[in-house]
Amino acid sequence: MKAWTDYLEHNKDKFLNELIELLKIPSISARGEHKPDMIRCAEAVKQSLLASGADKAVVYETKGHPIVYGEKITDPSKPTVLVYGHYDVQPPDPLELWHSGPFEPVVRNGAIYARGSADDKGQFYMHVKAMEAMVSTGTLPTNIKFLIEGEEEVGSPNLAHFVASNKALLDADVILISDTAMISKDDPSIDIGVRGLSYIEVEITGANRDLHSGIYGGAVANPITILCQMIASLHDDNNRITIPGFYDDVVEAGIDERRLMAEAPFSESEYMADLGIGALWGEKGYTTGERTGIRPTLEVNGIWGGYTGEGAKTVLPSKAFAKISCRLVPDQHSDKITQLLIDHLHKITPSCVALKASLHHGGEPYMTPIDSDGYRAAARAIEATYGKPPIPVRGGGSIPICALFEKELGLKIVFMGFGLDSDNLHSPNEKYDLYNYYKGIETIPYFHRFFAELNNE
Repeated sequence: MKAWTDYLEHNKDKFLNELIELLKIPSISARGEHKPDMIRCAEAVKQSLLASGADKAVVYETKGHPIVYGEKITDPSKPTVLVYGHYDVQPPDPLELWHSGPFEPVVRNGAIYARGSADDKGQFYMHVKAMEAMVSTGTLPTNIKFLIEGEEEVGSPNLAHFVASNKALLDADVILISDTAMISKDDPSIDIGVRGLSYIEVEITGANRDLHSGIYGGAVANPITILCQMIASLHDDNNRITIPGFYDDVVEAGIDERRLMAEAPFSESEYMADLGIGALWGEKGYTTGERTGIRPTLEVNGIWGGYTGEGAKTVLPSKAFAKISCRLVPDQHSDKITQLLIDHLHKITPSCVALKASLHHGGEPYMTPIDSDGYRAAARAIEATYGKPPIPVRGGGSIPICALFEKELGLKIVFMGFGLDSDNLHSPNEKYDLYNYYKGIETIPYFHRFFAELNNE
């Protein structure tokens, strides 16, 4: 154990500089013009695995962006940990809100600012450096496999085929994912579940062309107005979703889980101050932590139409658009919710406009059993480095591939994230605290040690 901490202490600058180089690559999976950057980033991940002690690292082509696989097999009789992460990142827009370039990493106030720093380059890279620490000190107690994909931010459309076609390659005893967050630096936590996702795009069409708003306004429906009215009707006065059947399959959290969630430190005033808001909003009857963890949601992620350029153009637009996502909880299913949402939108579309709705991607919610060896090893590892046991919480985000992993590989997943909700994920000025980065590298070897011990009992 001392060997791990000594190795980390002696290599902190190297570990940071390597991450900085990875963060400079604009690996934006959603934009076709960044295909060369995706290939370059995949190759960089491959080389980092080999340089950190992997016996093997391969870049696998897919119909979309490449998948990187790596492994360090110490002894086939030892338990095997499969580490999943992703090297693709969200688009950085709006660029004008960044205080420094999204792909020009800078360290300030104890954090590294760059797109992908916390989601997920900084977090999966902790595992690469933890492997290096264990390999270099001759203390690796498990076998390690890495599956680092390049399409998580666009719904992992090609990972399912790869996993189903490479079950032997990916054979392991547990899957370890660091793509989640902790409550705070002082209050470590482990996500025991993530929500599912249904993501659609809506197009509303009125007239067959843009119209003069003076000549036609008041006589022809404005698609933007109609779309706004439709979206507003999707929540009632208690902020519950109005789609018939939306809540039918929701498994209500029990009293014990809600009581445990209530023990997590939380200050509404600090929460609001951090976000710069004057009041909270959400489903009546639930706390903020419950709304973002155990309850499903519907949010508008983008809405546009008409003239948005400089100056004025008095136009009545022909079309309006929106992107809408639903976060799902057990036992909701993304296909069913997607269909319910689209059917409901068709039902409430007035005859003065036409609706077209299409699915972008989706995924299922996932829960981790807290009595598994993997969870117990993670909890013990965090307690070993933080000095206190982690609080089990439910994460509000989604990792769509989780349910597929369990189905195809028969493995349980453990979420051991070291980010913070305040890391500006998917927003301008994304950051990752260096404390959390180094703490992850320090903690991960303990997971391997404790998981190996539990498997030998």
